[in-house]
Amino acid sequence: MNNLKRTAAILSVPLVLVISMLVYSFAIERYLVEYHEIPVEVEGLPAEFQDFRIMVISDLHAGSLMPRSWVERVIDAAQAQHKDAIFLLGDYVHARDTRKELDMVYPLLSKLSAPDGVYAVNGNHDHWADHGYALTLLVQSGRAIEHGVRVIRRGDAHIAVAGLGDYTEDRYGIDSVGGIPEGQVLIVLAHNPDSTEIGHSRRVSLFVCGHTHGGQVRIPLKDYAPVIPVIHRELDAGIRKNSRGETVFISRGIGWAVLPFRFNCRPEIPVLVLKRKG
Repeated sequence: MNNLKRTAAILSVPLVLVISMLVYSFAIERYLVEYHEIPVEVEGLPAEFQDFRIMVISDLHAGSLMPRSWVERVIDAAQAQHKDAIFLLGDYVHARDTRKELDMVYPLLSKLSAPDGVYAVNGNHDHWADHGYALTLLVQSGRAIEHGVRVIRRGDAHIAVAGLGDYTEDRYGIDSVGGIPEGQVLIVLAHNPDSTEIGHSRRVSLFVCGHTHGGQVRIPLKDYAPVIPVIHRELDAGIRKNSRGETVFISRGIGWAVLPFRFNCRPEIPVLVLKRKG
C-alpha cells in the first residue's frame, strides 16, 4: 500500500506542474505586459535622430478576453511612457465579421499621442472584422500610413516612415508605395513579418512588425517557439534579419490568438531606441 501511495505521489508531480503552468499561462503571464527599451542600430541614421524613441503597440486583440477595461489600462500605461513616435501595427480587435470591437477600440487608441506622431496600419484580424470599416476608421484617425509614406524631421535631417498592408489579405511590397524620398533612412511598418520577404529594390533600414505574438509559448533557455504563424519562421520575435540582411523587429504584441495563454513569452510594449551604426 505504501508503495502504491509513493508511486501515486511521484506520478502526481508532473500533473501538478502541468496544471500550474496552464493556470500561470492563462491567468497571470498573459497580463504581465513588459514595458521596456530595445536599442536598434540603424545604418545611416542622422545624428539628429540618435536615441529617437519609437513605441510599438501591436496585436491588442480587443474582445471578450481582452475587455475594454484591460485595453484602456494598457493604453493609459503606454501613453505614460517616454517616446518620440508611436507605431500601431494592427490586429486591434479579435472577432470576425463584426464592427462592435472596432467601435470599442478606436476611441481608446485615440488617447495615444507622441511629439513626432502616431503611425498605423491594419492587420489580418481588422480585415476579417470588417475590412472596409476598419480601413475607414484607420483613415479617419489621421494616422494611416498603410499604402503611404510620411517624413519625420529633426532640423535639417529627416527619416521616412512607410506602411504596408497585411501580408495575407492585402499583400504588396514596399516598391509599390510611391513618394518615398531617395537617399535617406527608411523605416517600414508591416503587420506580418512575411511582408519583409516580398521582393523589393529599395533598401529598407528597419522593418517593424507584429502578428506572431512571439509564438505565445517559448521553450525556456532555447529562445524557440514551437508554433509561429508565418512562412519565414526565423522572423519570430525580437531583432532578426530577413533574407536580404535587412533588420526586422517583431513585437510579441499584447493579445492572443487561438488559445488565450502565454508561457515564457510575456506581452510587450517596447520602445525602440534608434542608434547610429558604427
